[in-house]
Amino acid sequence: MPVNPQAQVVLDMMAATGFKLVGDPVAVREMLALTPRPQGEPVASVEDRAITANGAQIPVRIYRPESGPAVKPALVWFHGGGWVIGSLDGSDFGCRIMANASGCTVISVDYRLAPEYKFPTAVDDCLAVTKWVAENGPELGVDGARIAVGGDSAGGNLAAVVSQLARDGGGPAIAFQALVYPVTNYDFSTASYRDNAEGYLLERDSMEWFWGHYLRSEADGASTKASPLRHTNLAGLPPAIVLTAEFDPLRDEGEAYAKRMRAAGVPVEARRYDGQIHGFFANPAIDDGSEAARHVGKAVARALS
Repeated sequence: MPVNPQAQVVLDMMAATGFKLVGDPVAVREMLALTPRPQGEPVASVEDRAITANGAQIPVRIYRPESGPAVKPALVWFHGGGWVIGSLDGSDFGCRIMANASGCTVISVDYRLAPEYKFPTAVDDCLAVTKWVAENGPELGVDGARIAVGGDSAGGNLAAVVSQLARDGGGPAIAFQALVYPVTNYDFSTASYRDNAEGYLLERDSMEWFWGHYLRSEADGASTKASPLRHTNLAGLPPAIVLTAEFDPLRDEGEAYAKRMRAAGVPVEARRYDGQIHGFFANPAIDDGSEAARHVGKAVARALS
C-alpha cells in the first residue's frame, strides 16, 4: 500500500529541510534538542532520578499512571536513536501513553550514547537499570516480579538483548518484552534494506552511520549482545510483542526475530503497520503512532496482569 498520508507529510517536511542522520553526532543531538515537542497526556507523576551503576550516573525518568493499585507492574523502556542519539525528552510522549494504557510504572532509561561510550556500554547500562528496578520494587511502588522491558529501534535491540542476558545470566526475571521495529542483526542485505534504502526517514546510510559509531570493531557486530537474531537459542525468552513498519529498512530483521522466537515456543504477537515508516511509533504527527503506543501499553497490561 502507499505511504500513510500523515507519514508522507513528515517525509516531505524532512526532505524540505535537507536533514540527514549523518555528520557529527553531537551536532545532530543539539539540533534535535531544539525540535519543539507537544505536551503529552497527563499522568499521575513524573520523577527524574539518577542511579549509580557501572561507575556512572544513569538518568531515568519514572512515569506513574493516573490509575491503578499502589503497587504496580513496571515497564523499563529504552529509547531509540541508533545508540547515538535519543533522549528522555524524545521518548516522553510515548512513555506517557504507555503508562496510562498499561497501568504500569514506566521507567525510561537515558543510557550512555556512542561514540563517546561504545558497545557494549548501552547494553550494560540497560541491564543495570533493569536489575535496579527489580531490586528496589518497594521503594518504587513496583512489583519486582512483574517487569517488562521494551524499546523502539535501537531501544528494541537493547530490550531484546537484555531479555537474553537476563535469561542466560539468572535474572532479573522479565515477564514480557515489547519490541518496536527492533534492530536485531548487523546485516544490510535484507530485502527491506534494499527496498527502503532511502527516502523513508531511516535510510541505509543512516544505519551504517549508527552502527559505525556504536561498534568498537566489525567483530562486535557478530556478538549476540549486538545482534540478538544470531543467538542460537531463543527458547525460554519472555513473551513478546513485535511491531514493524512496511517502509522501514529494519522491517525484515524485526519480523525474522519474531518468527524465530515463535518457532522456539515463545508466545509472540507480531504486527506490521502497513503504509508506515520508521519513527512513526509515538510520533505526535501520526495517528498510528499514538495508537501503536497505546496498543503496546495494553499488551503489557495483559501480560503483567
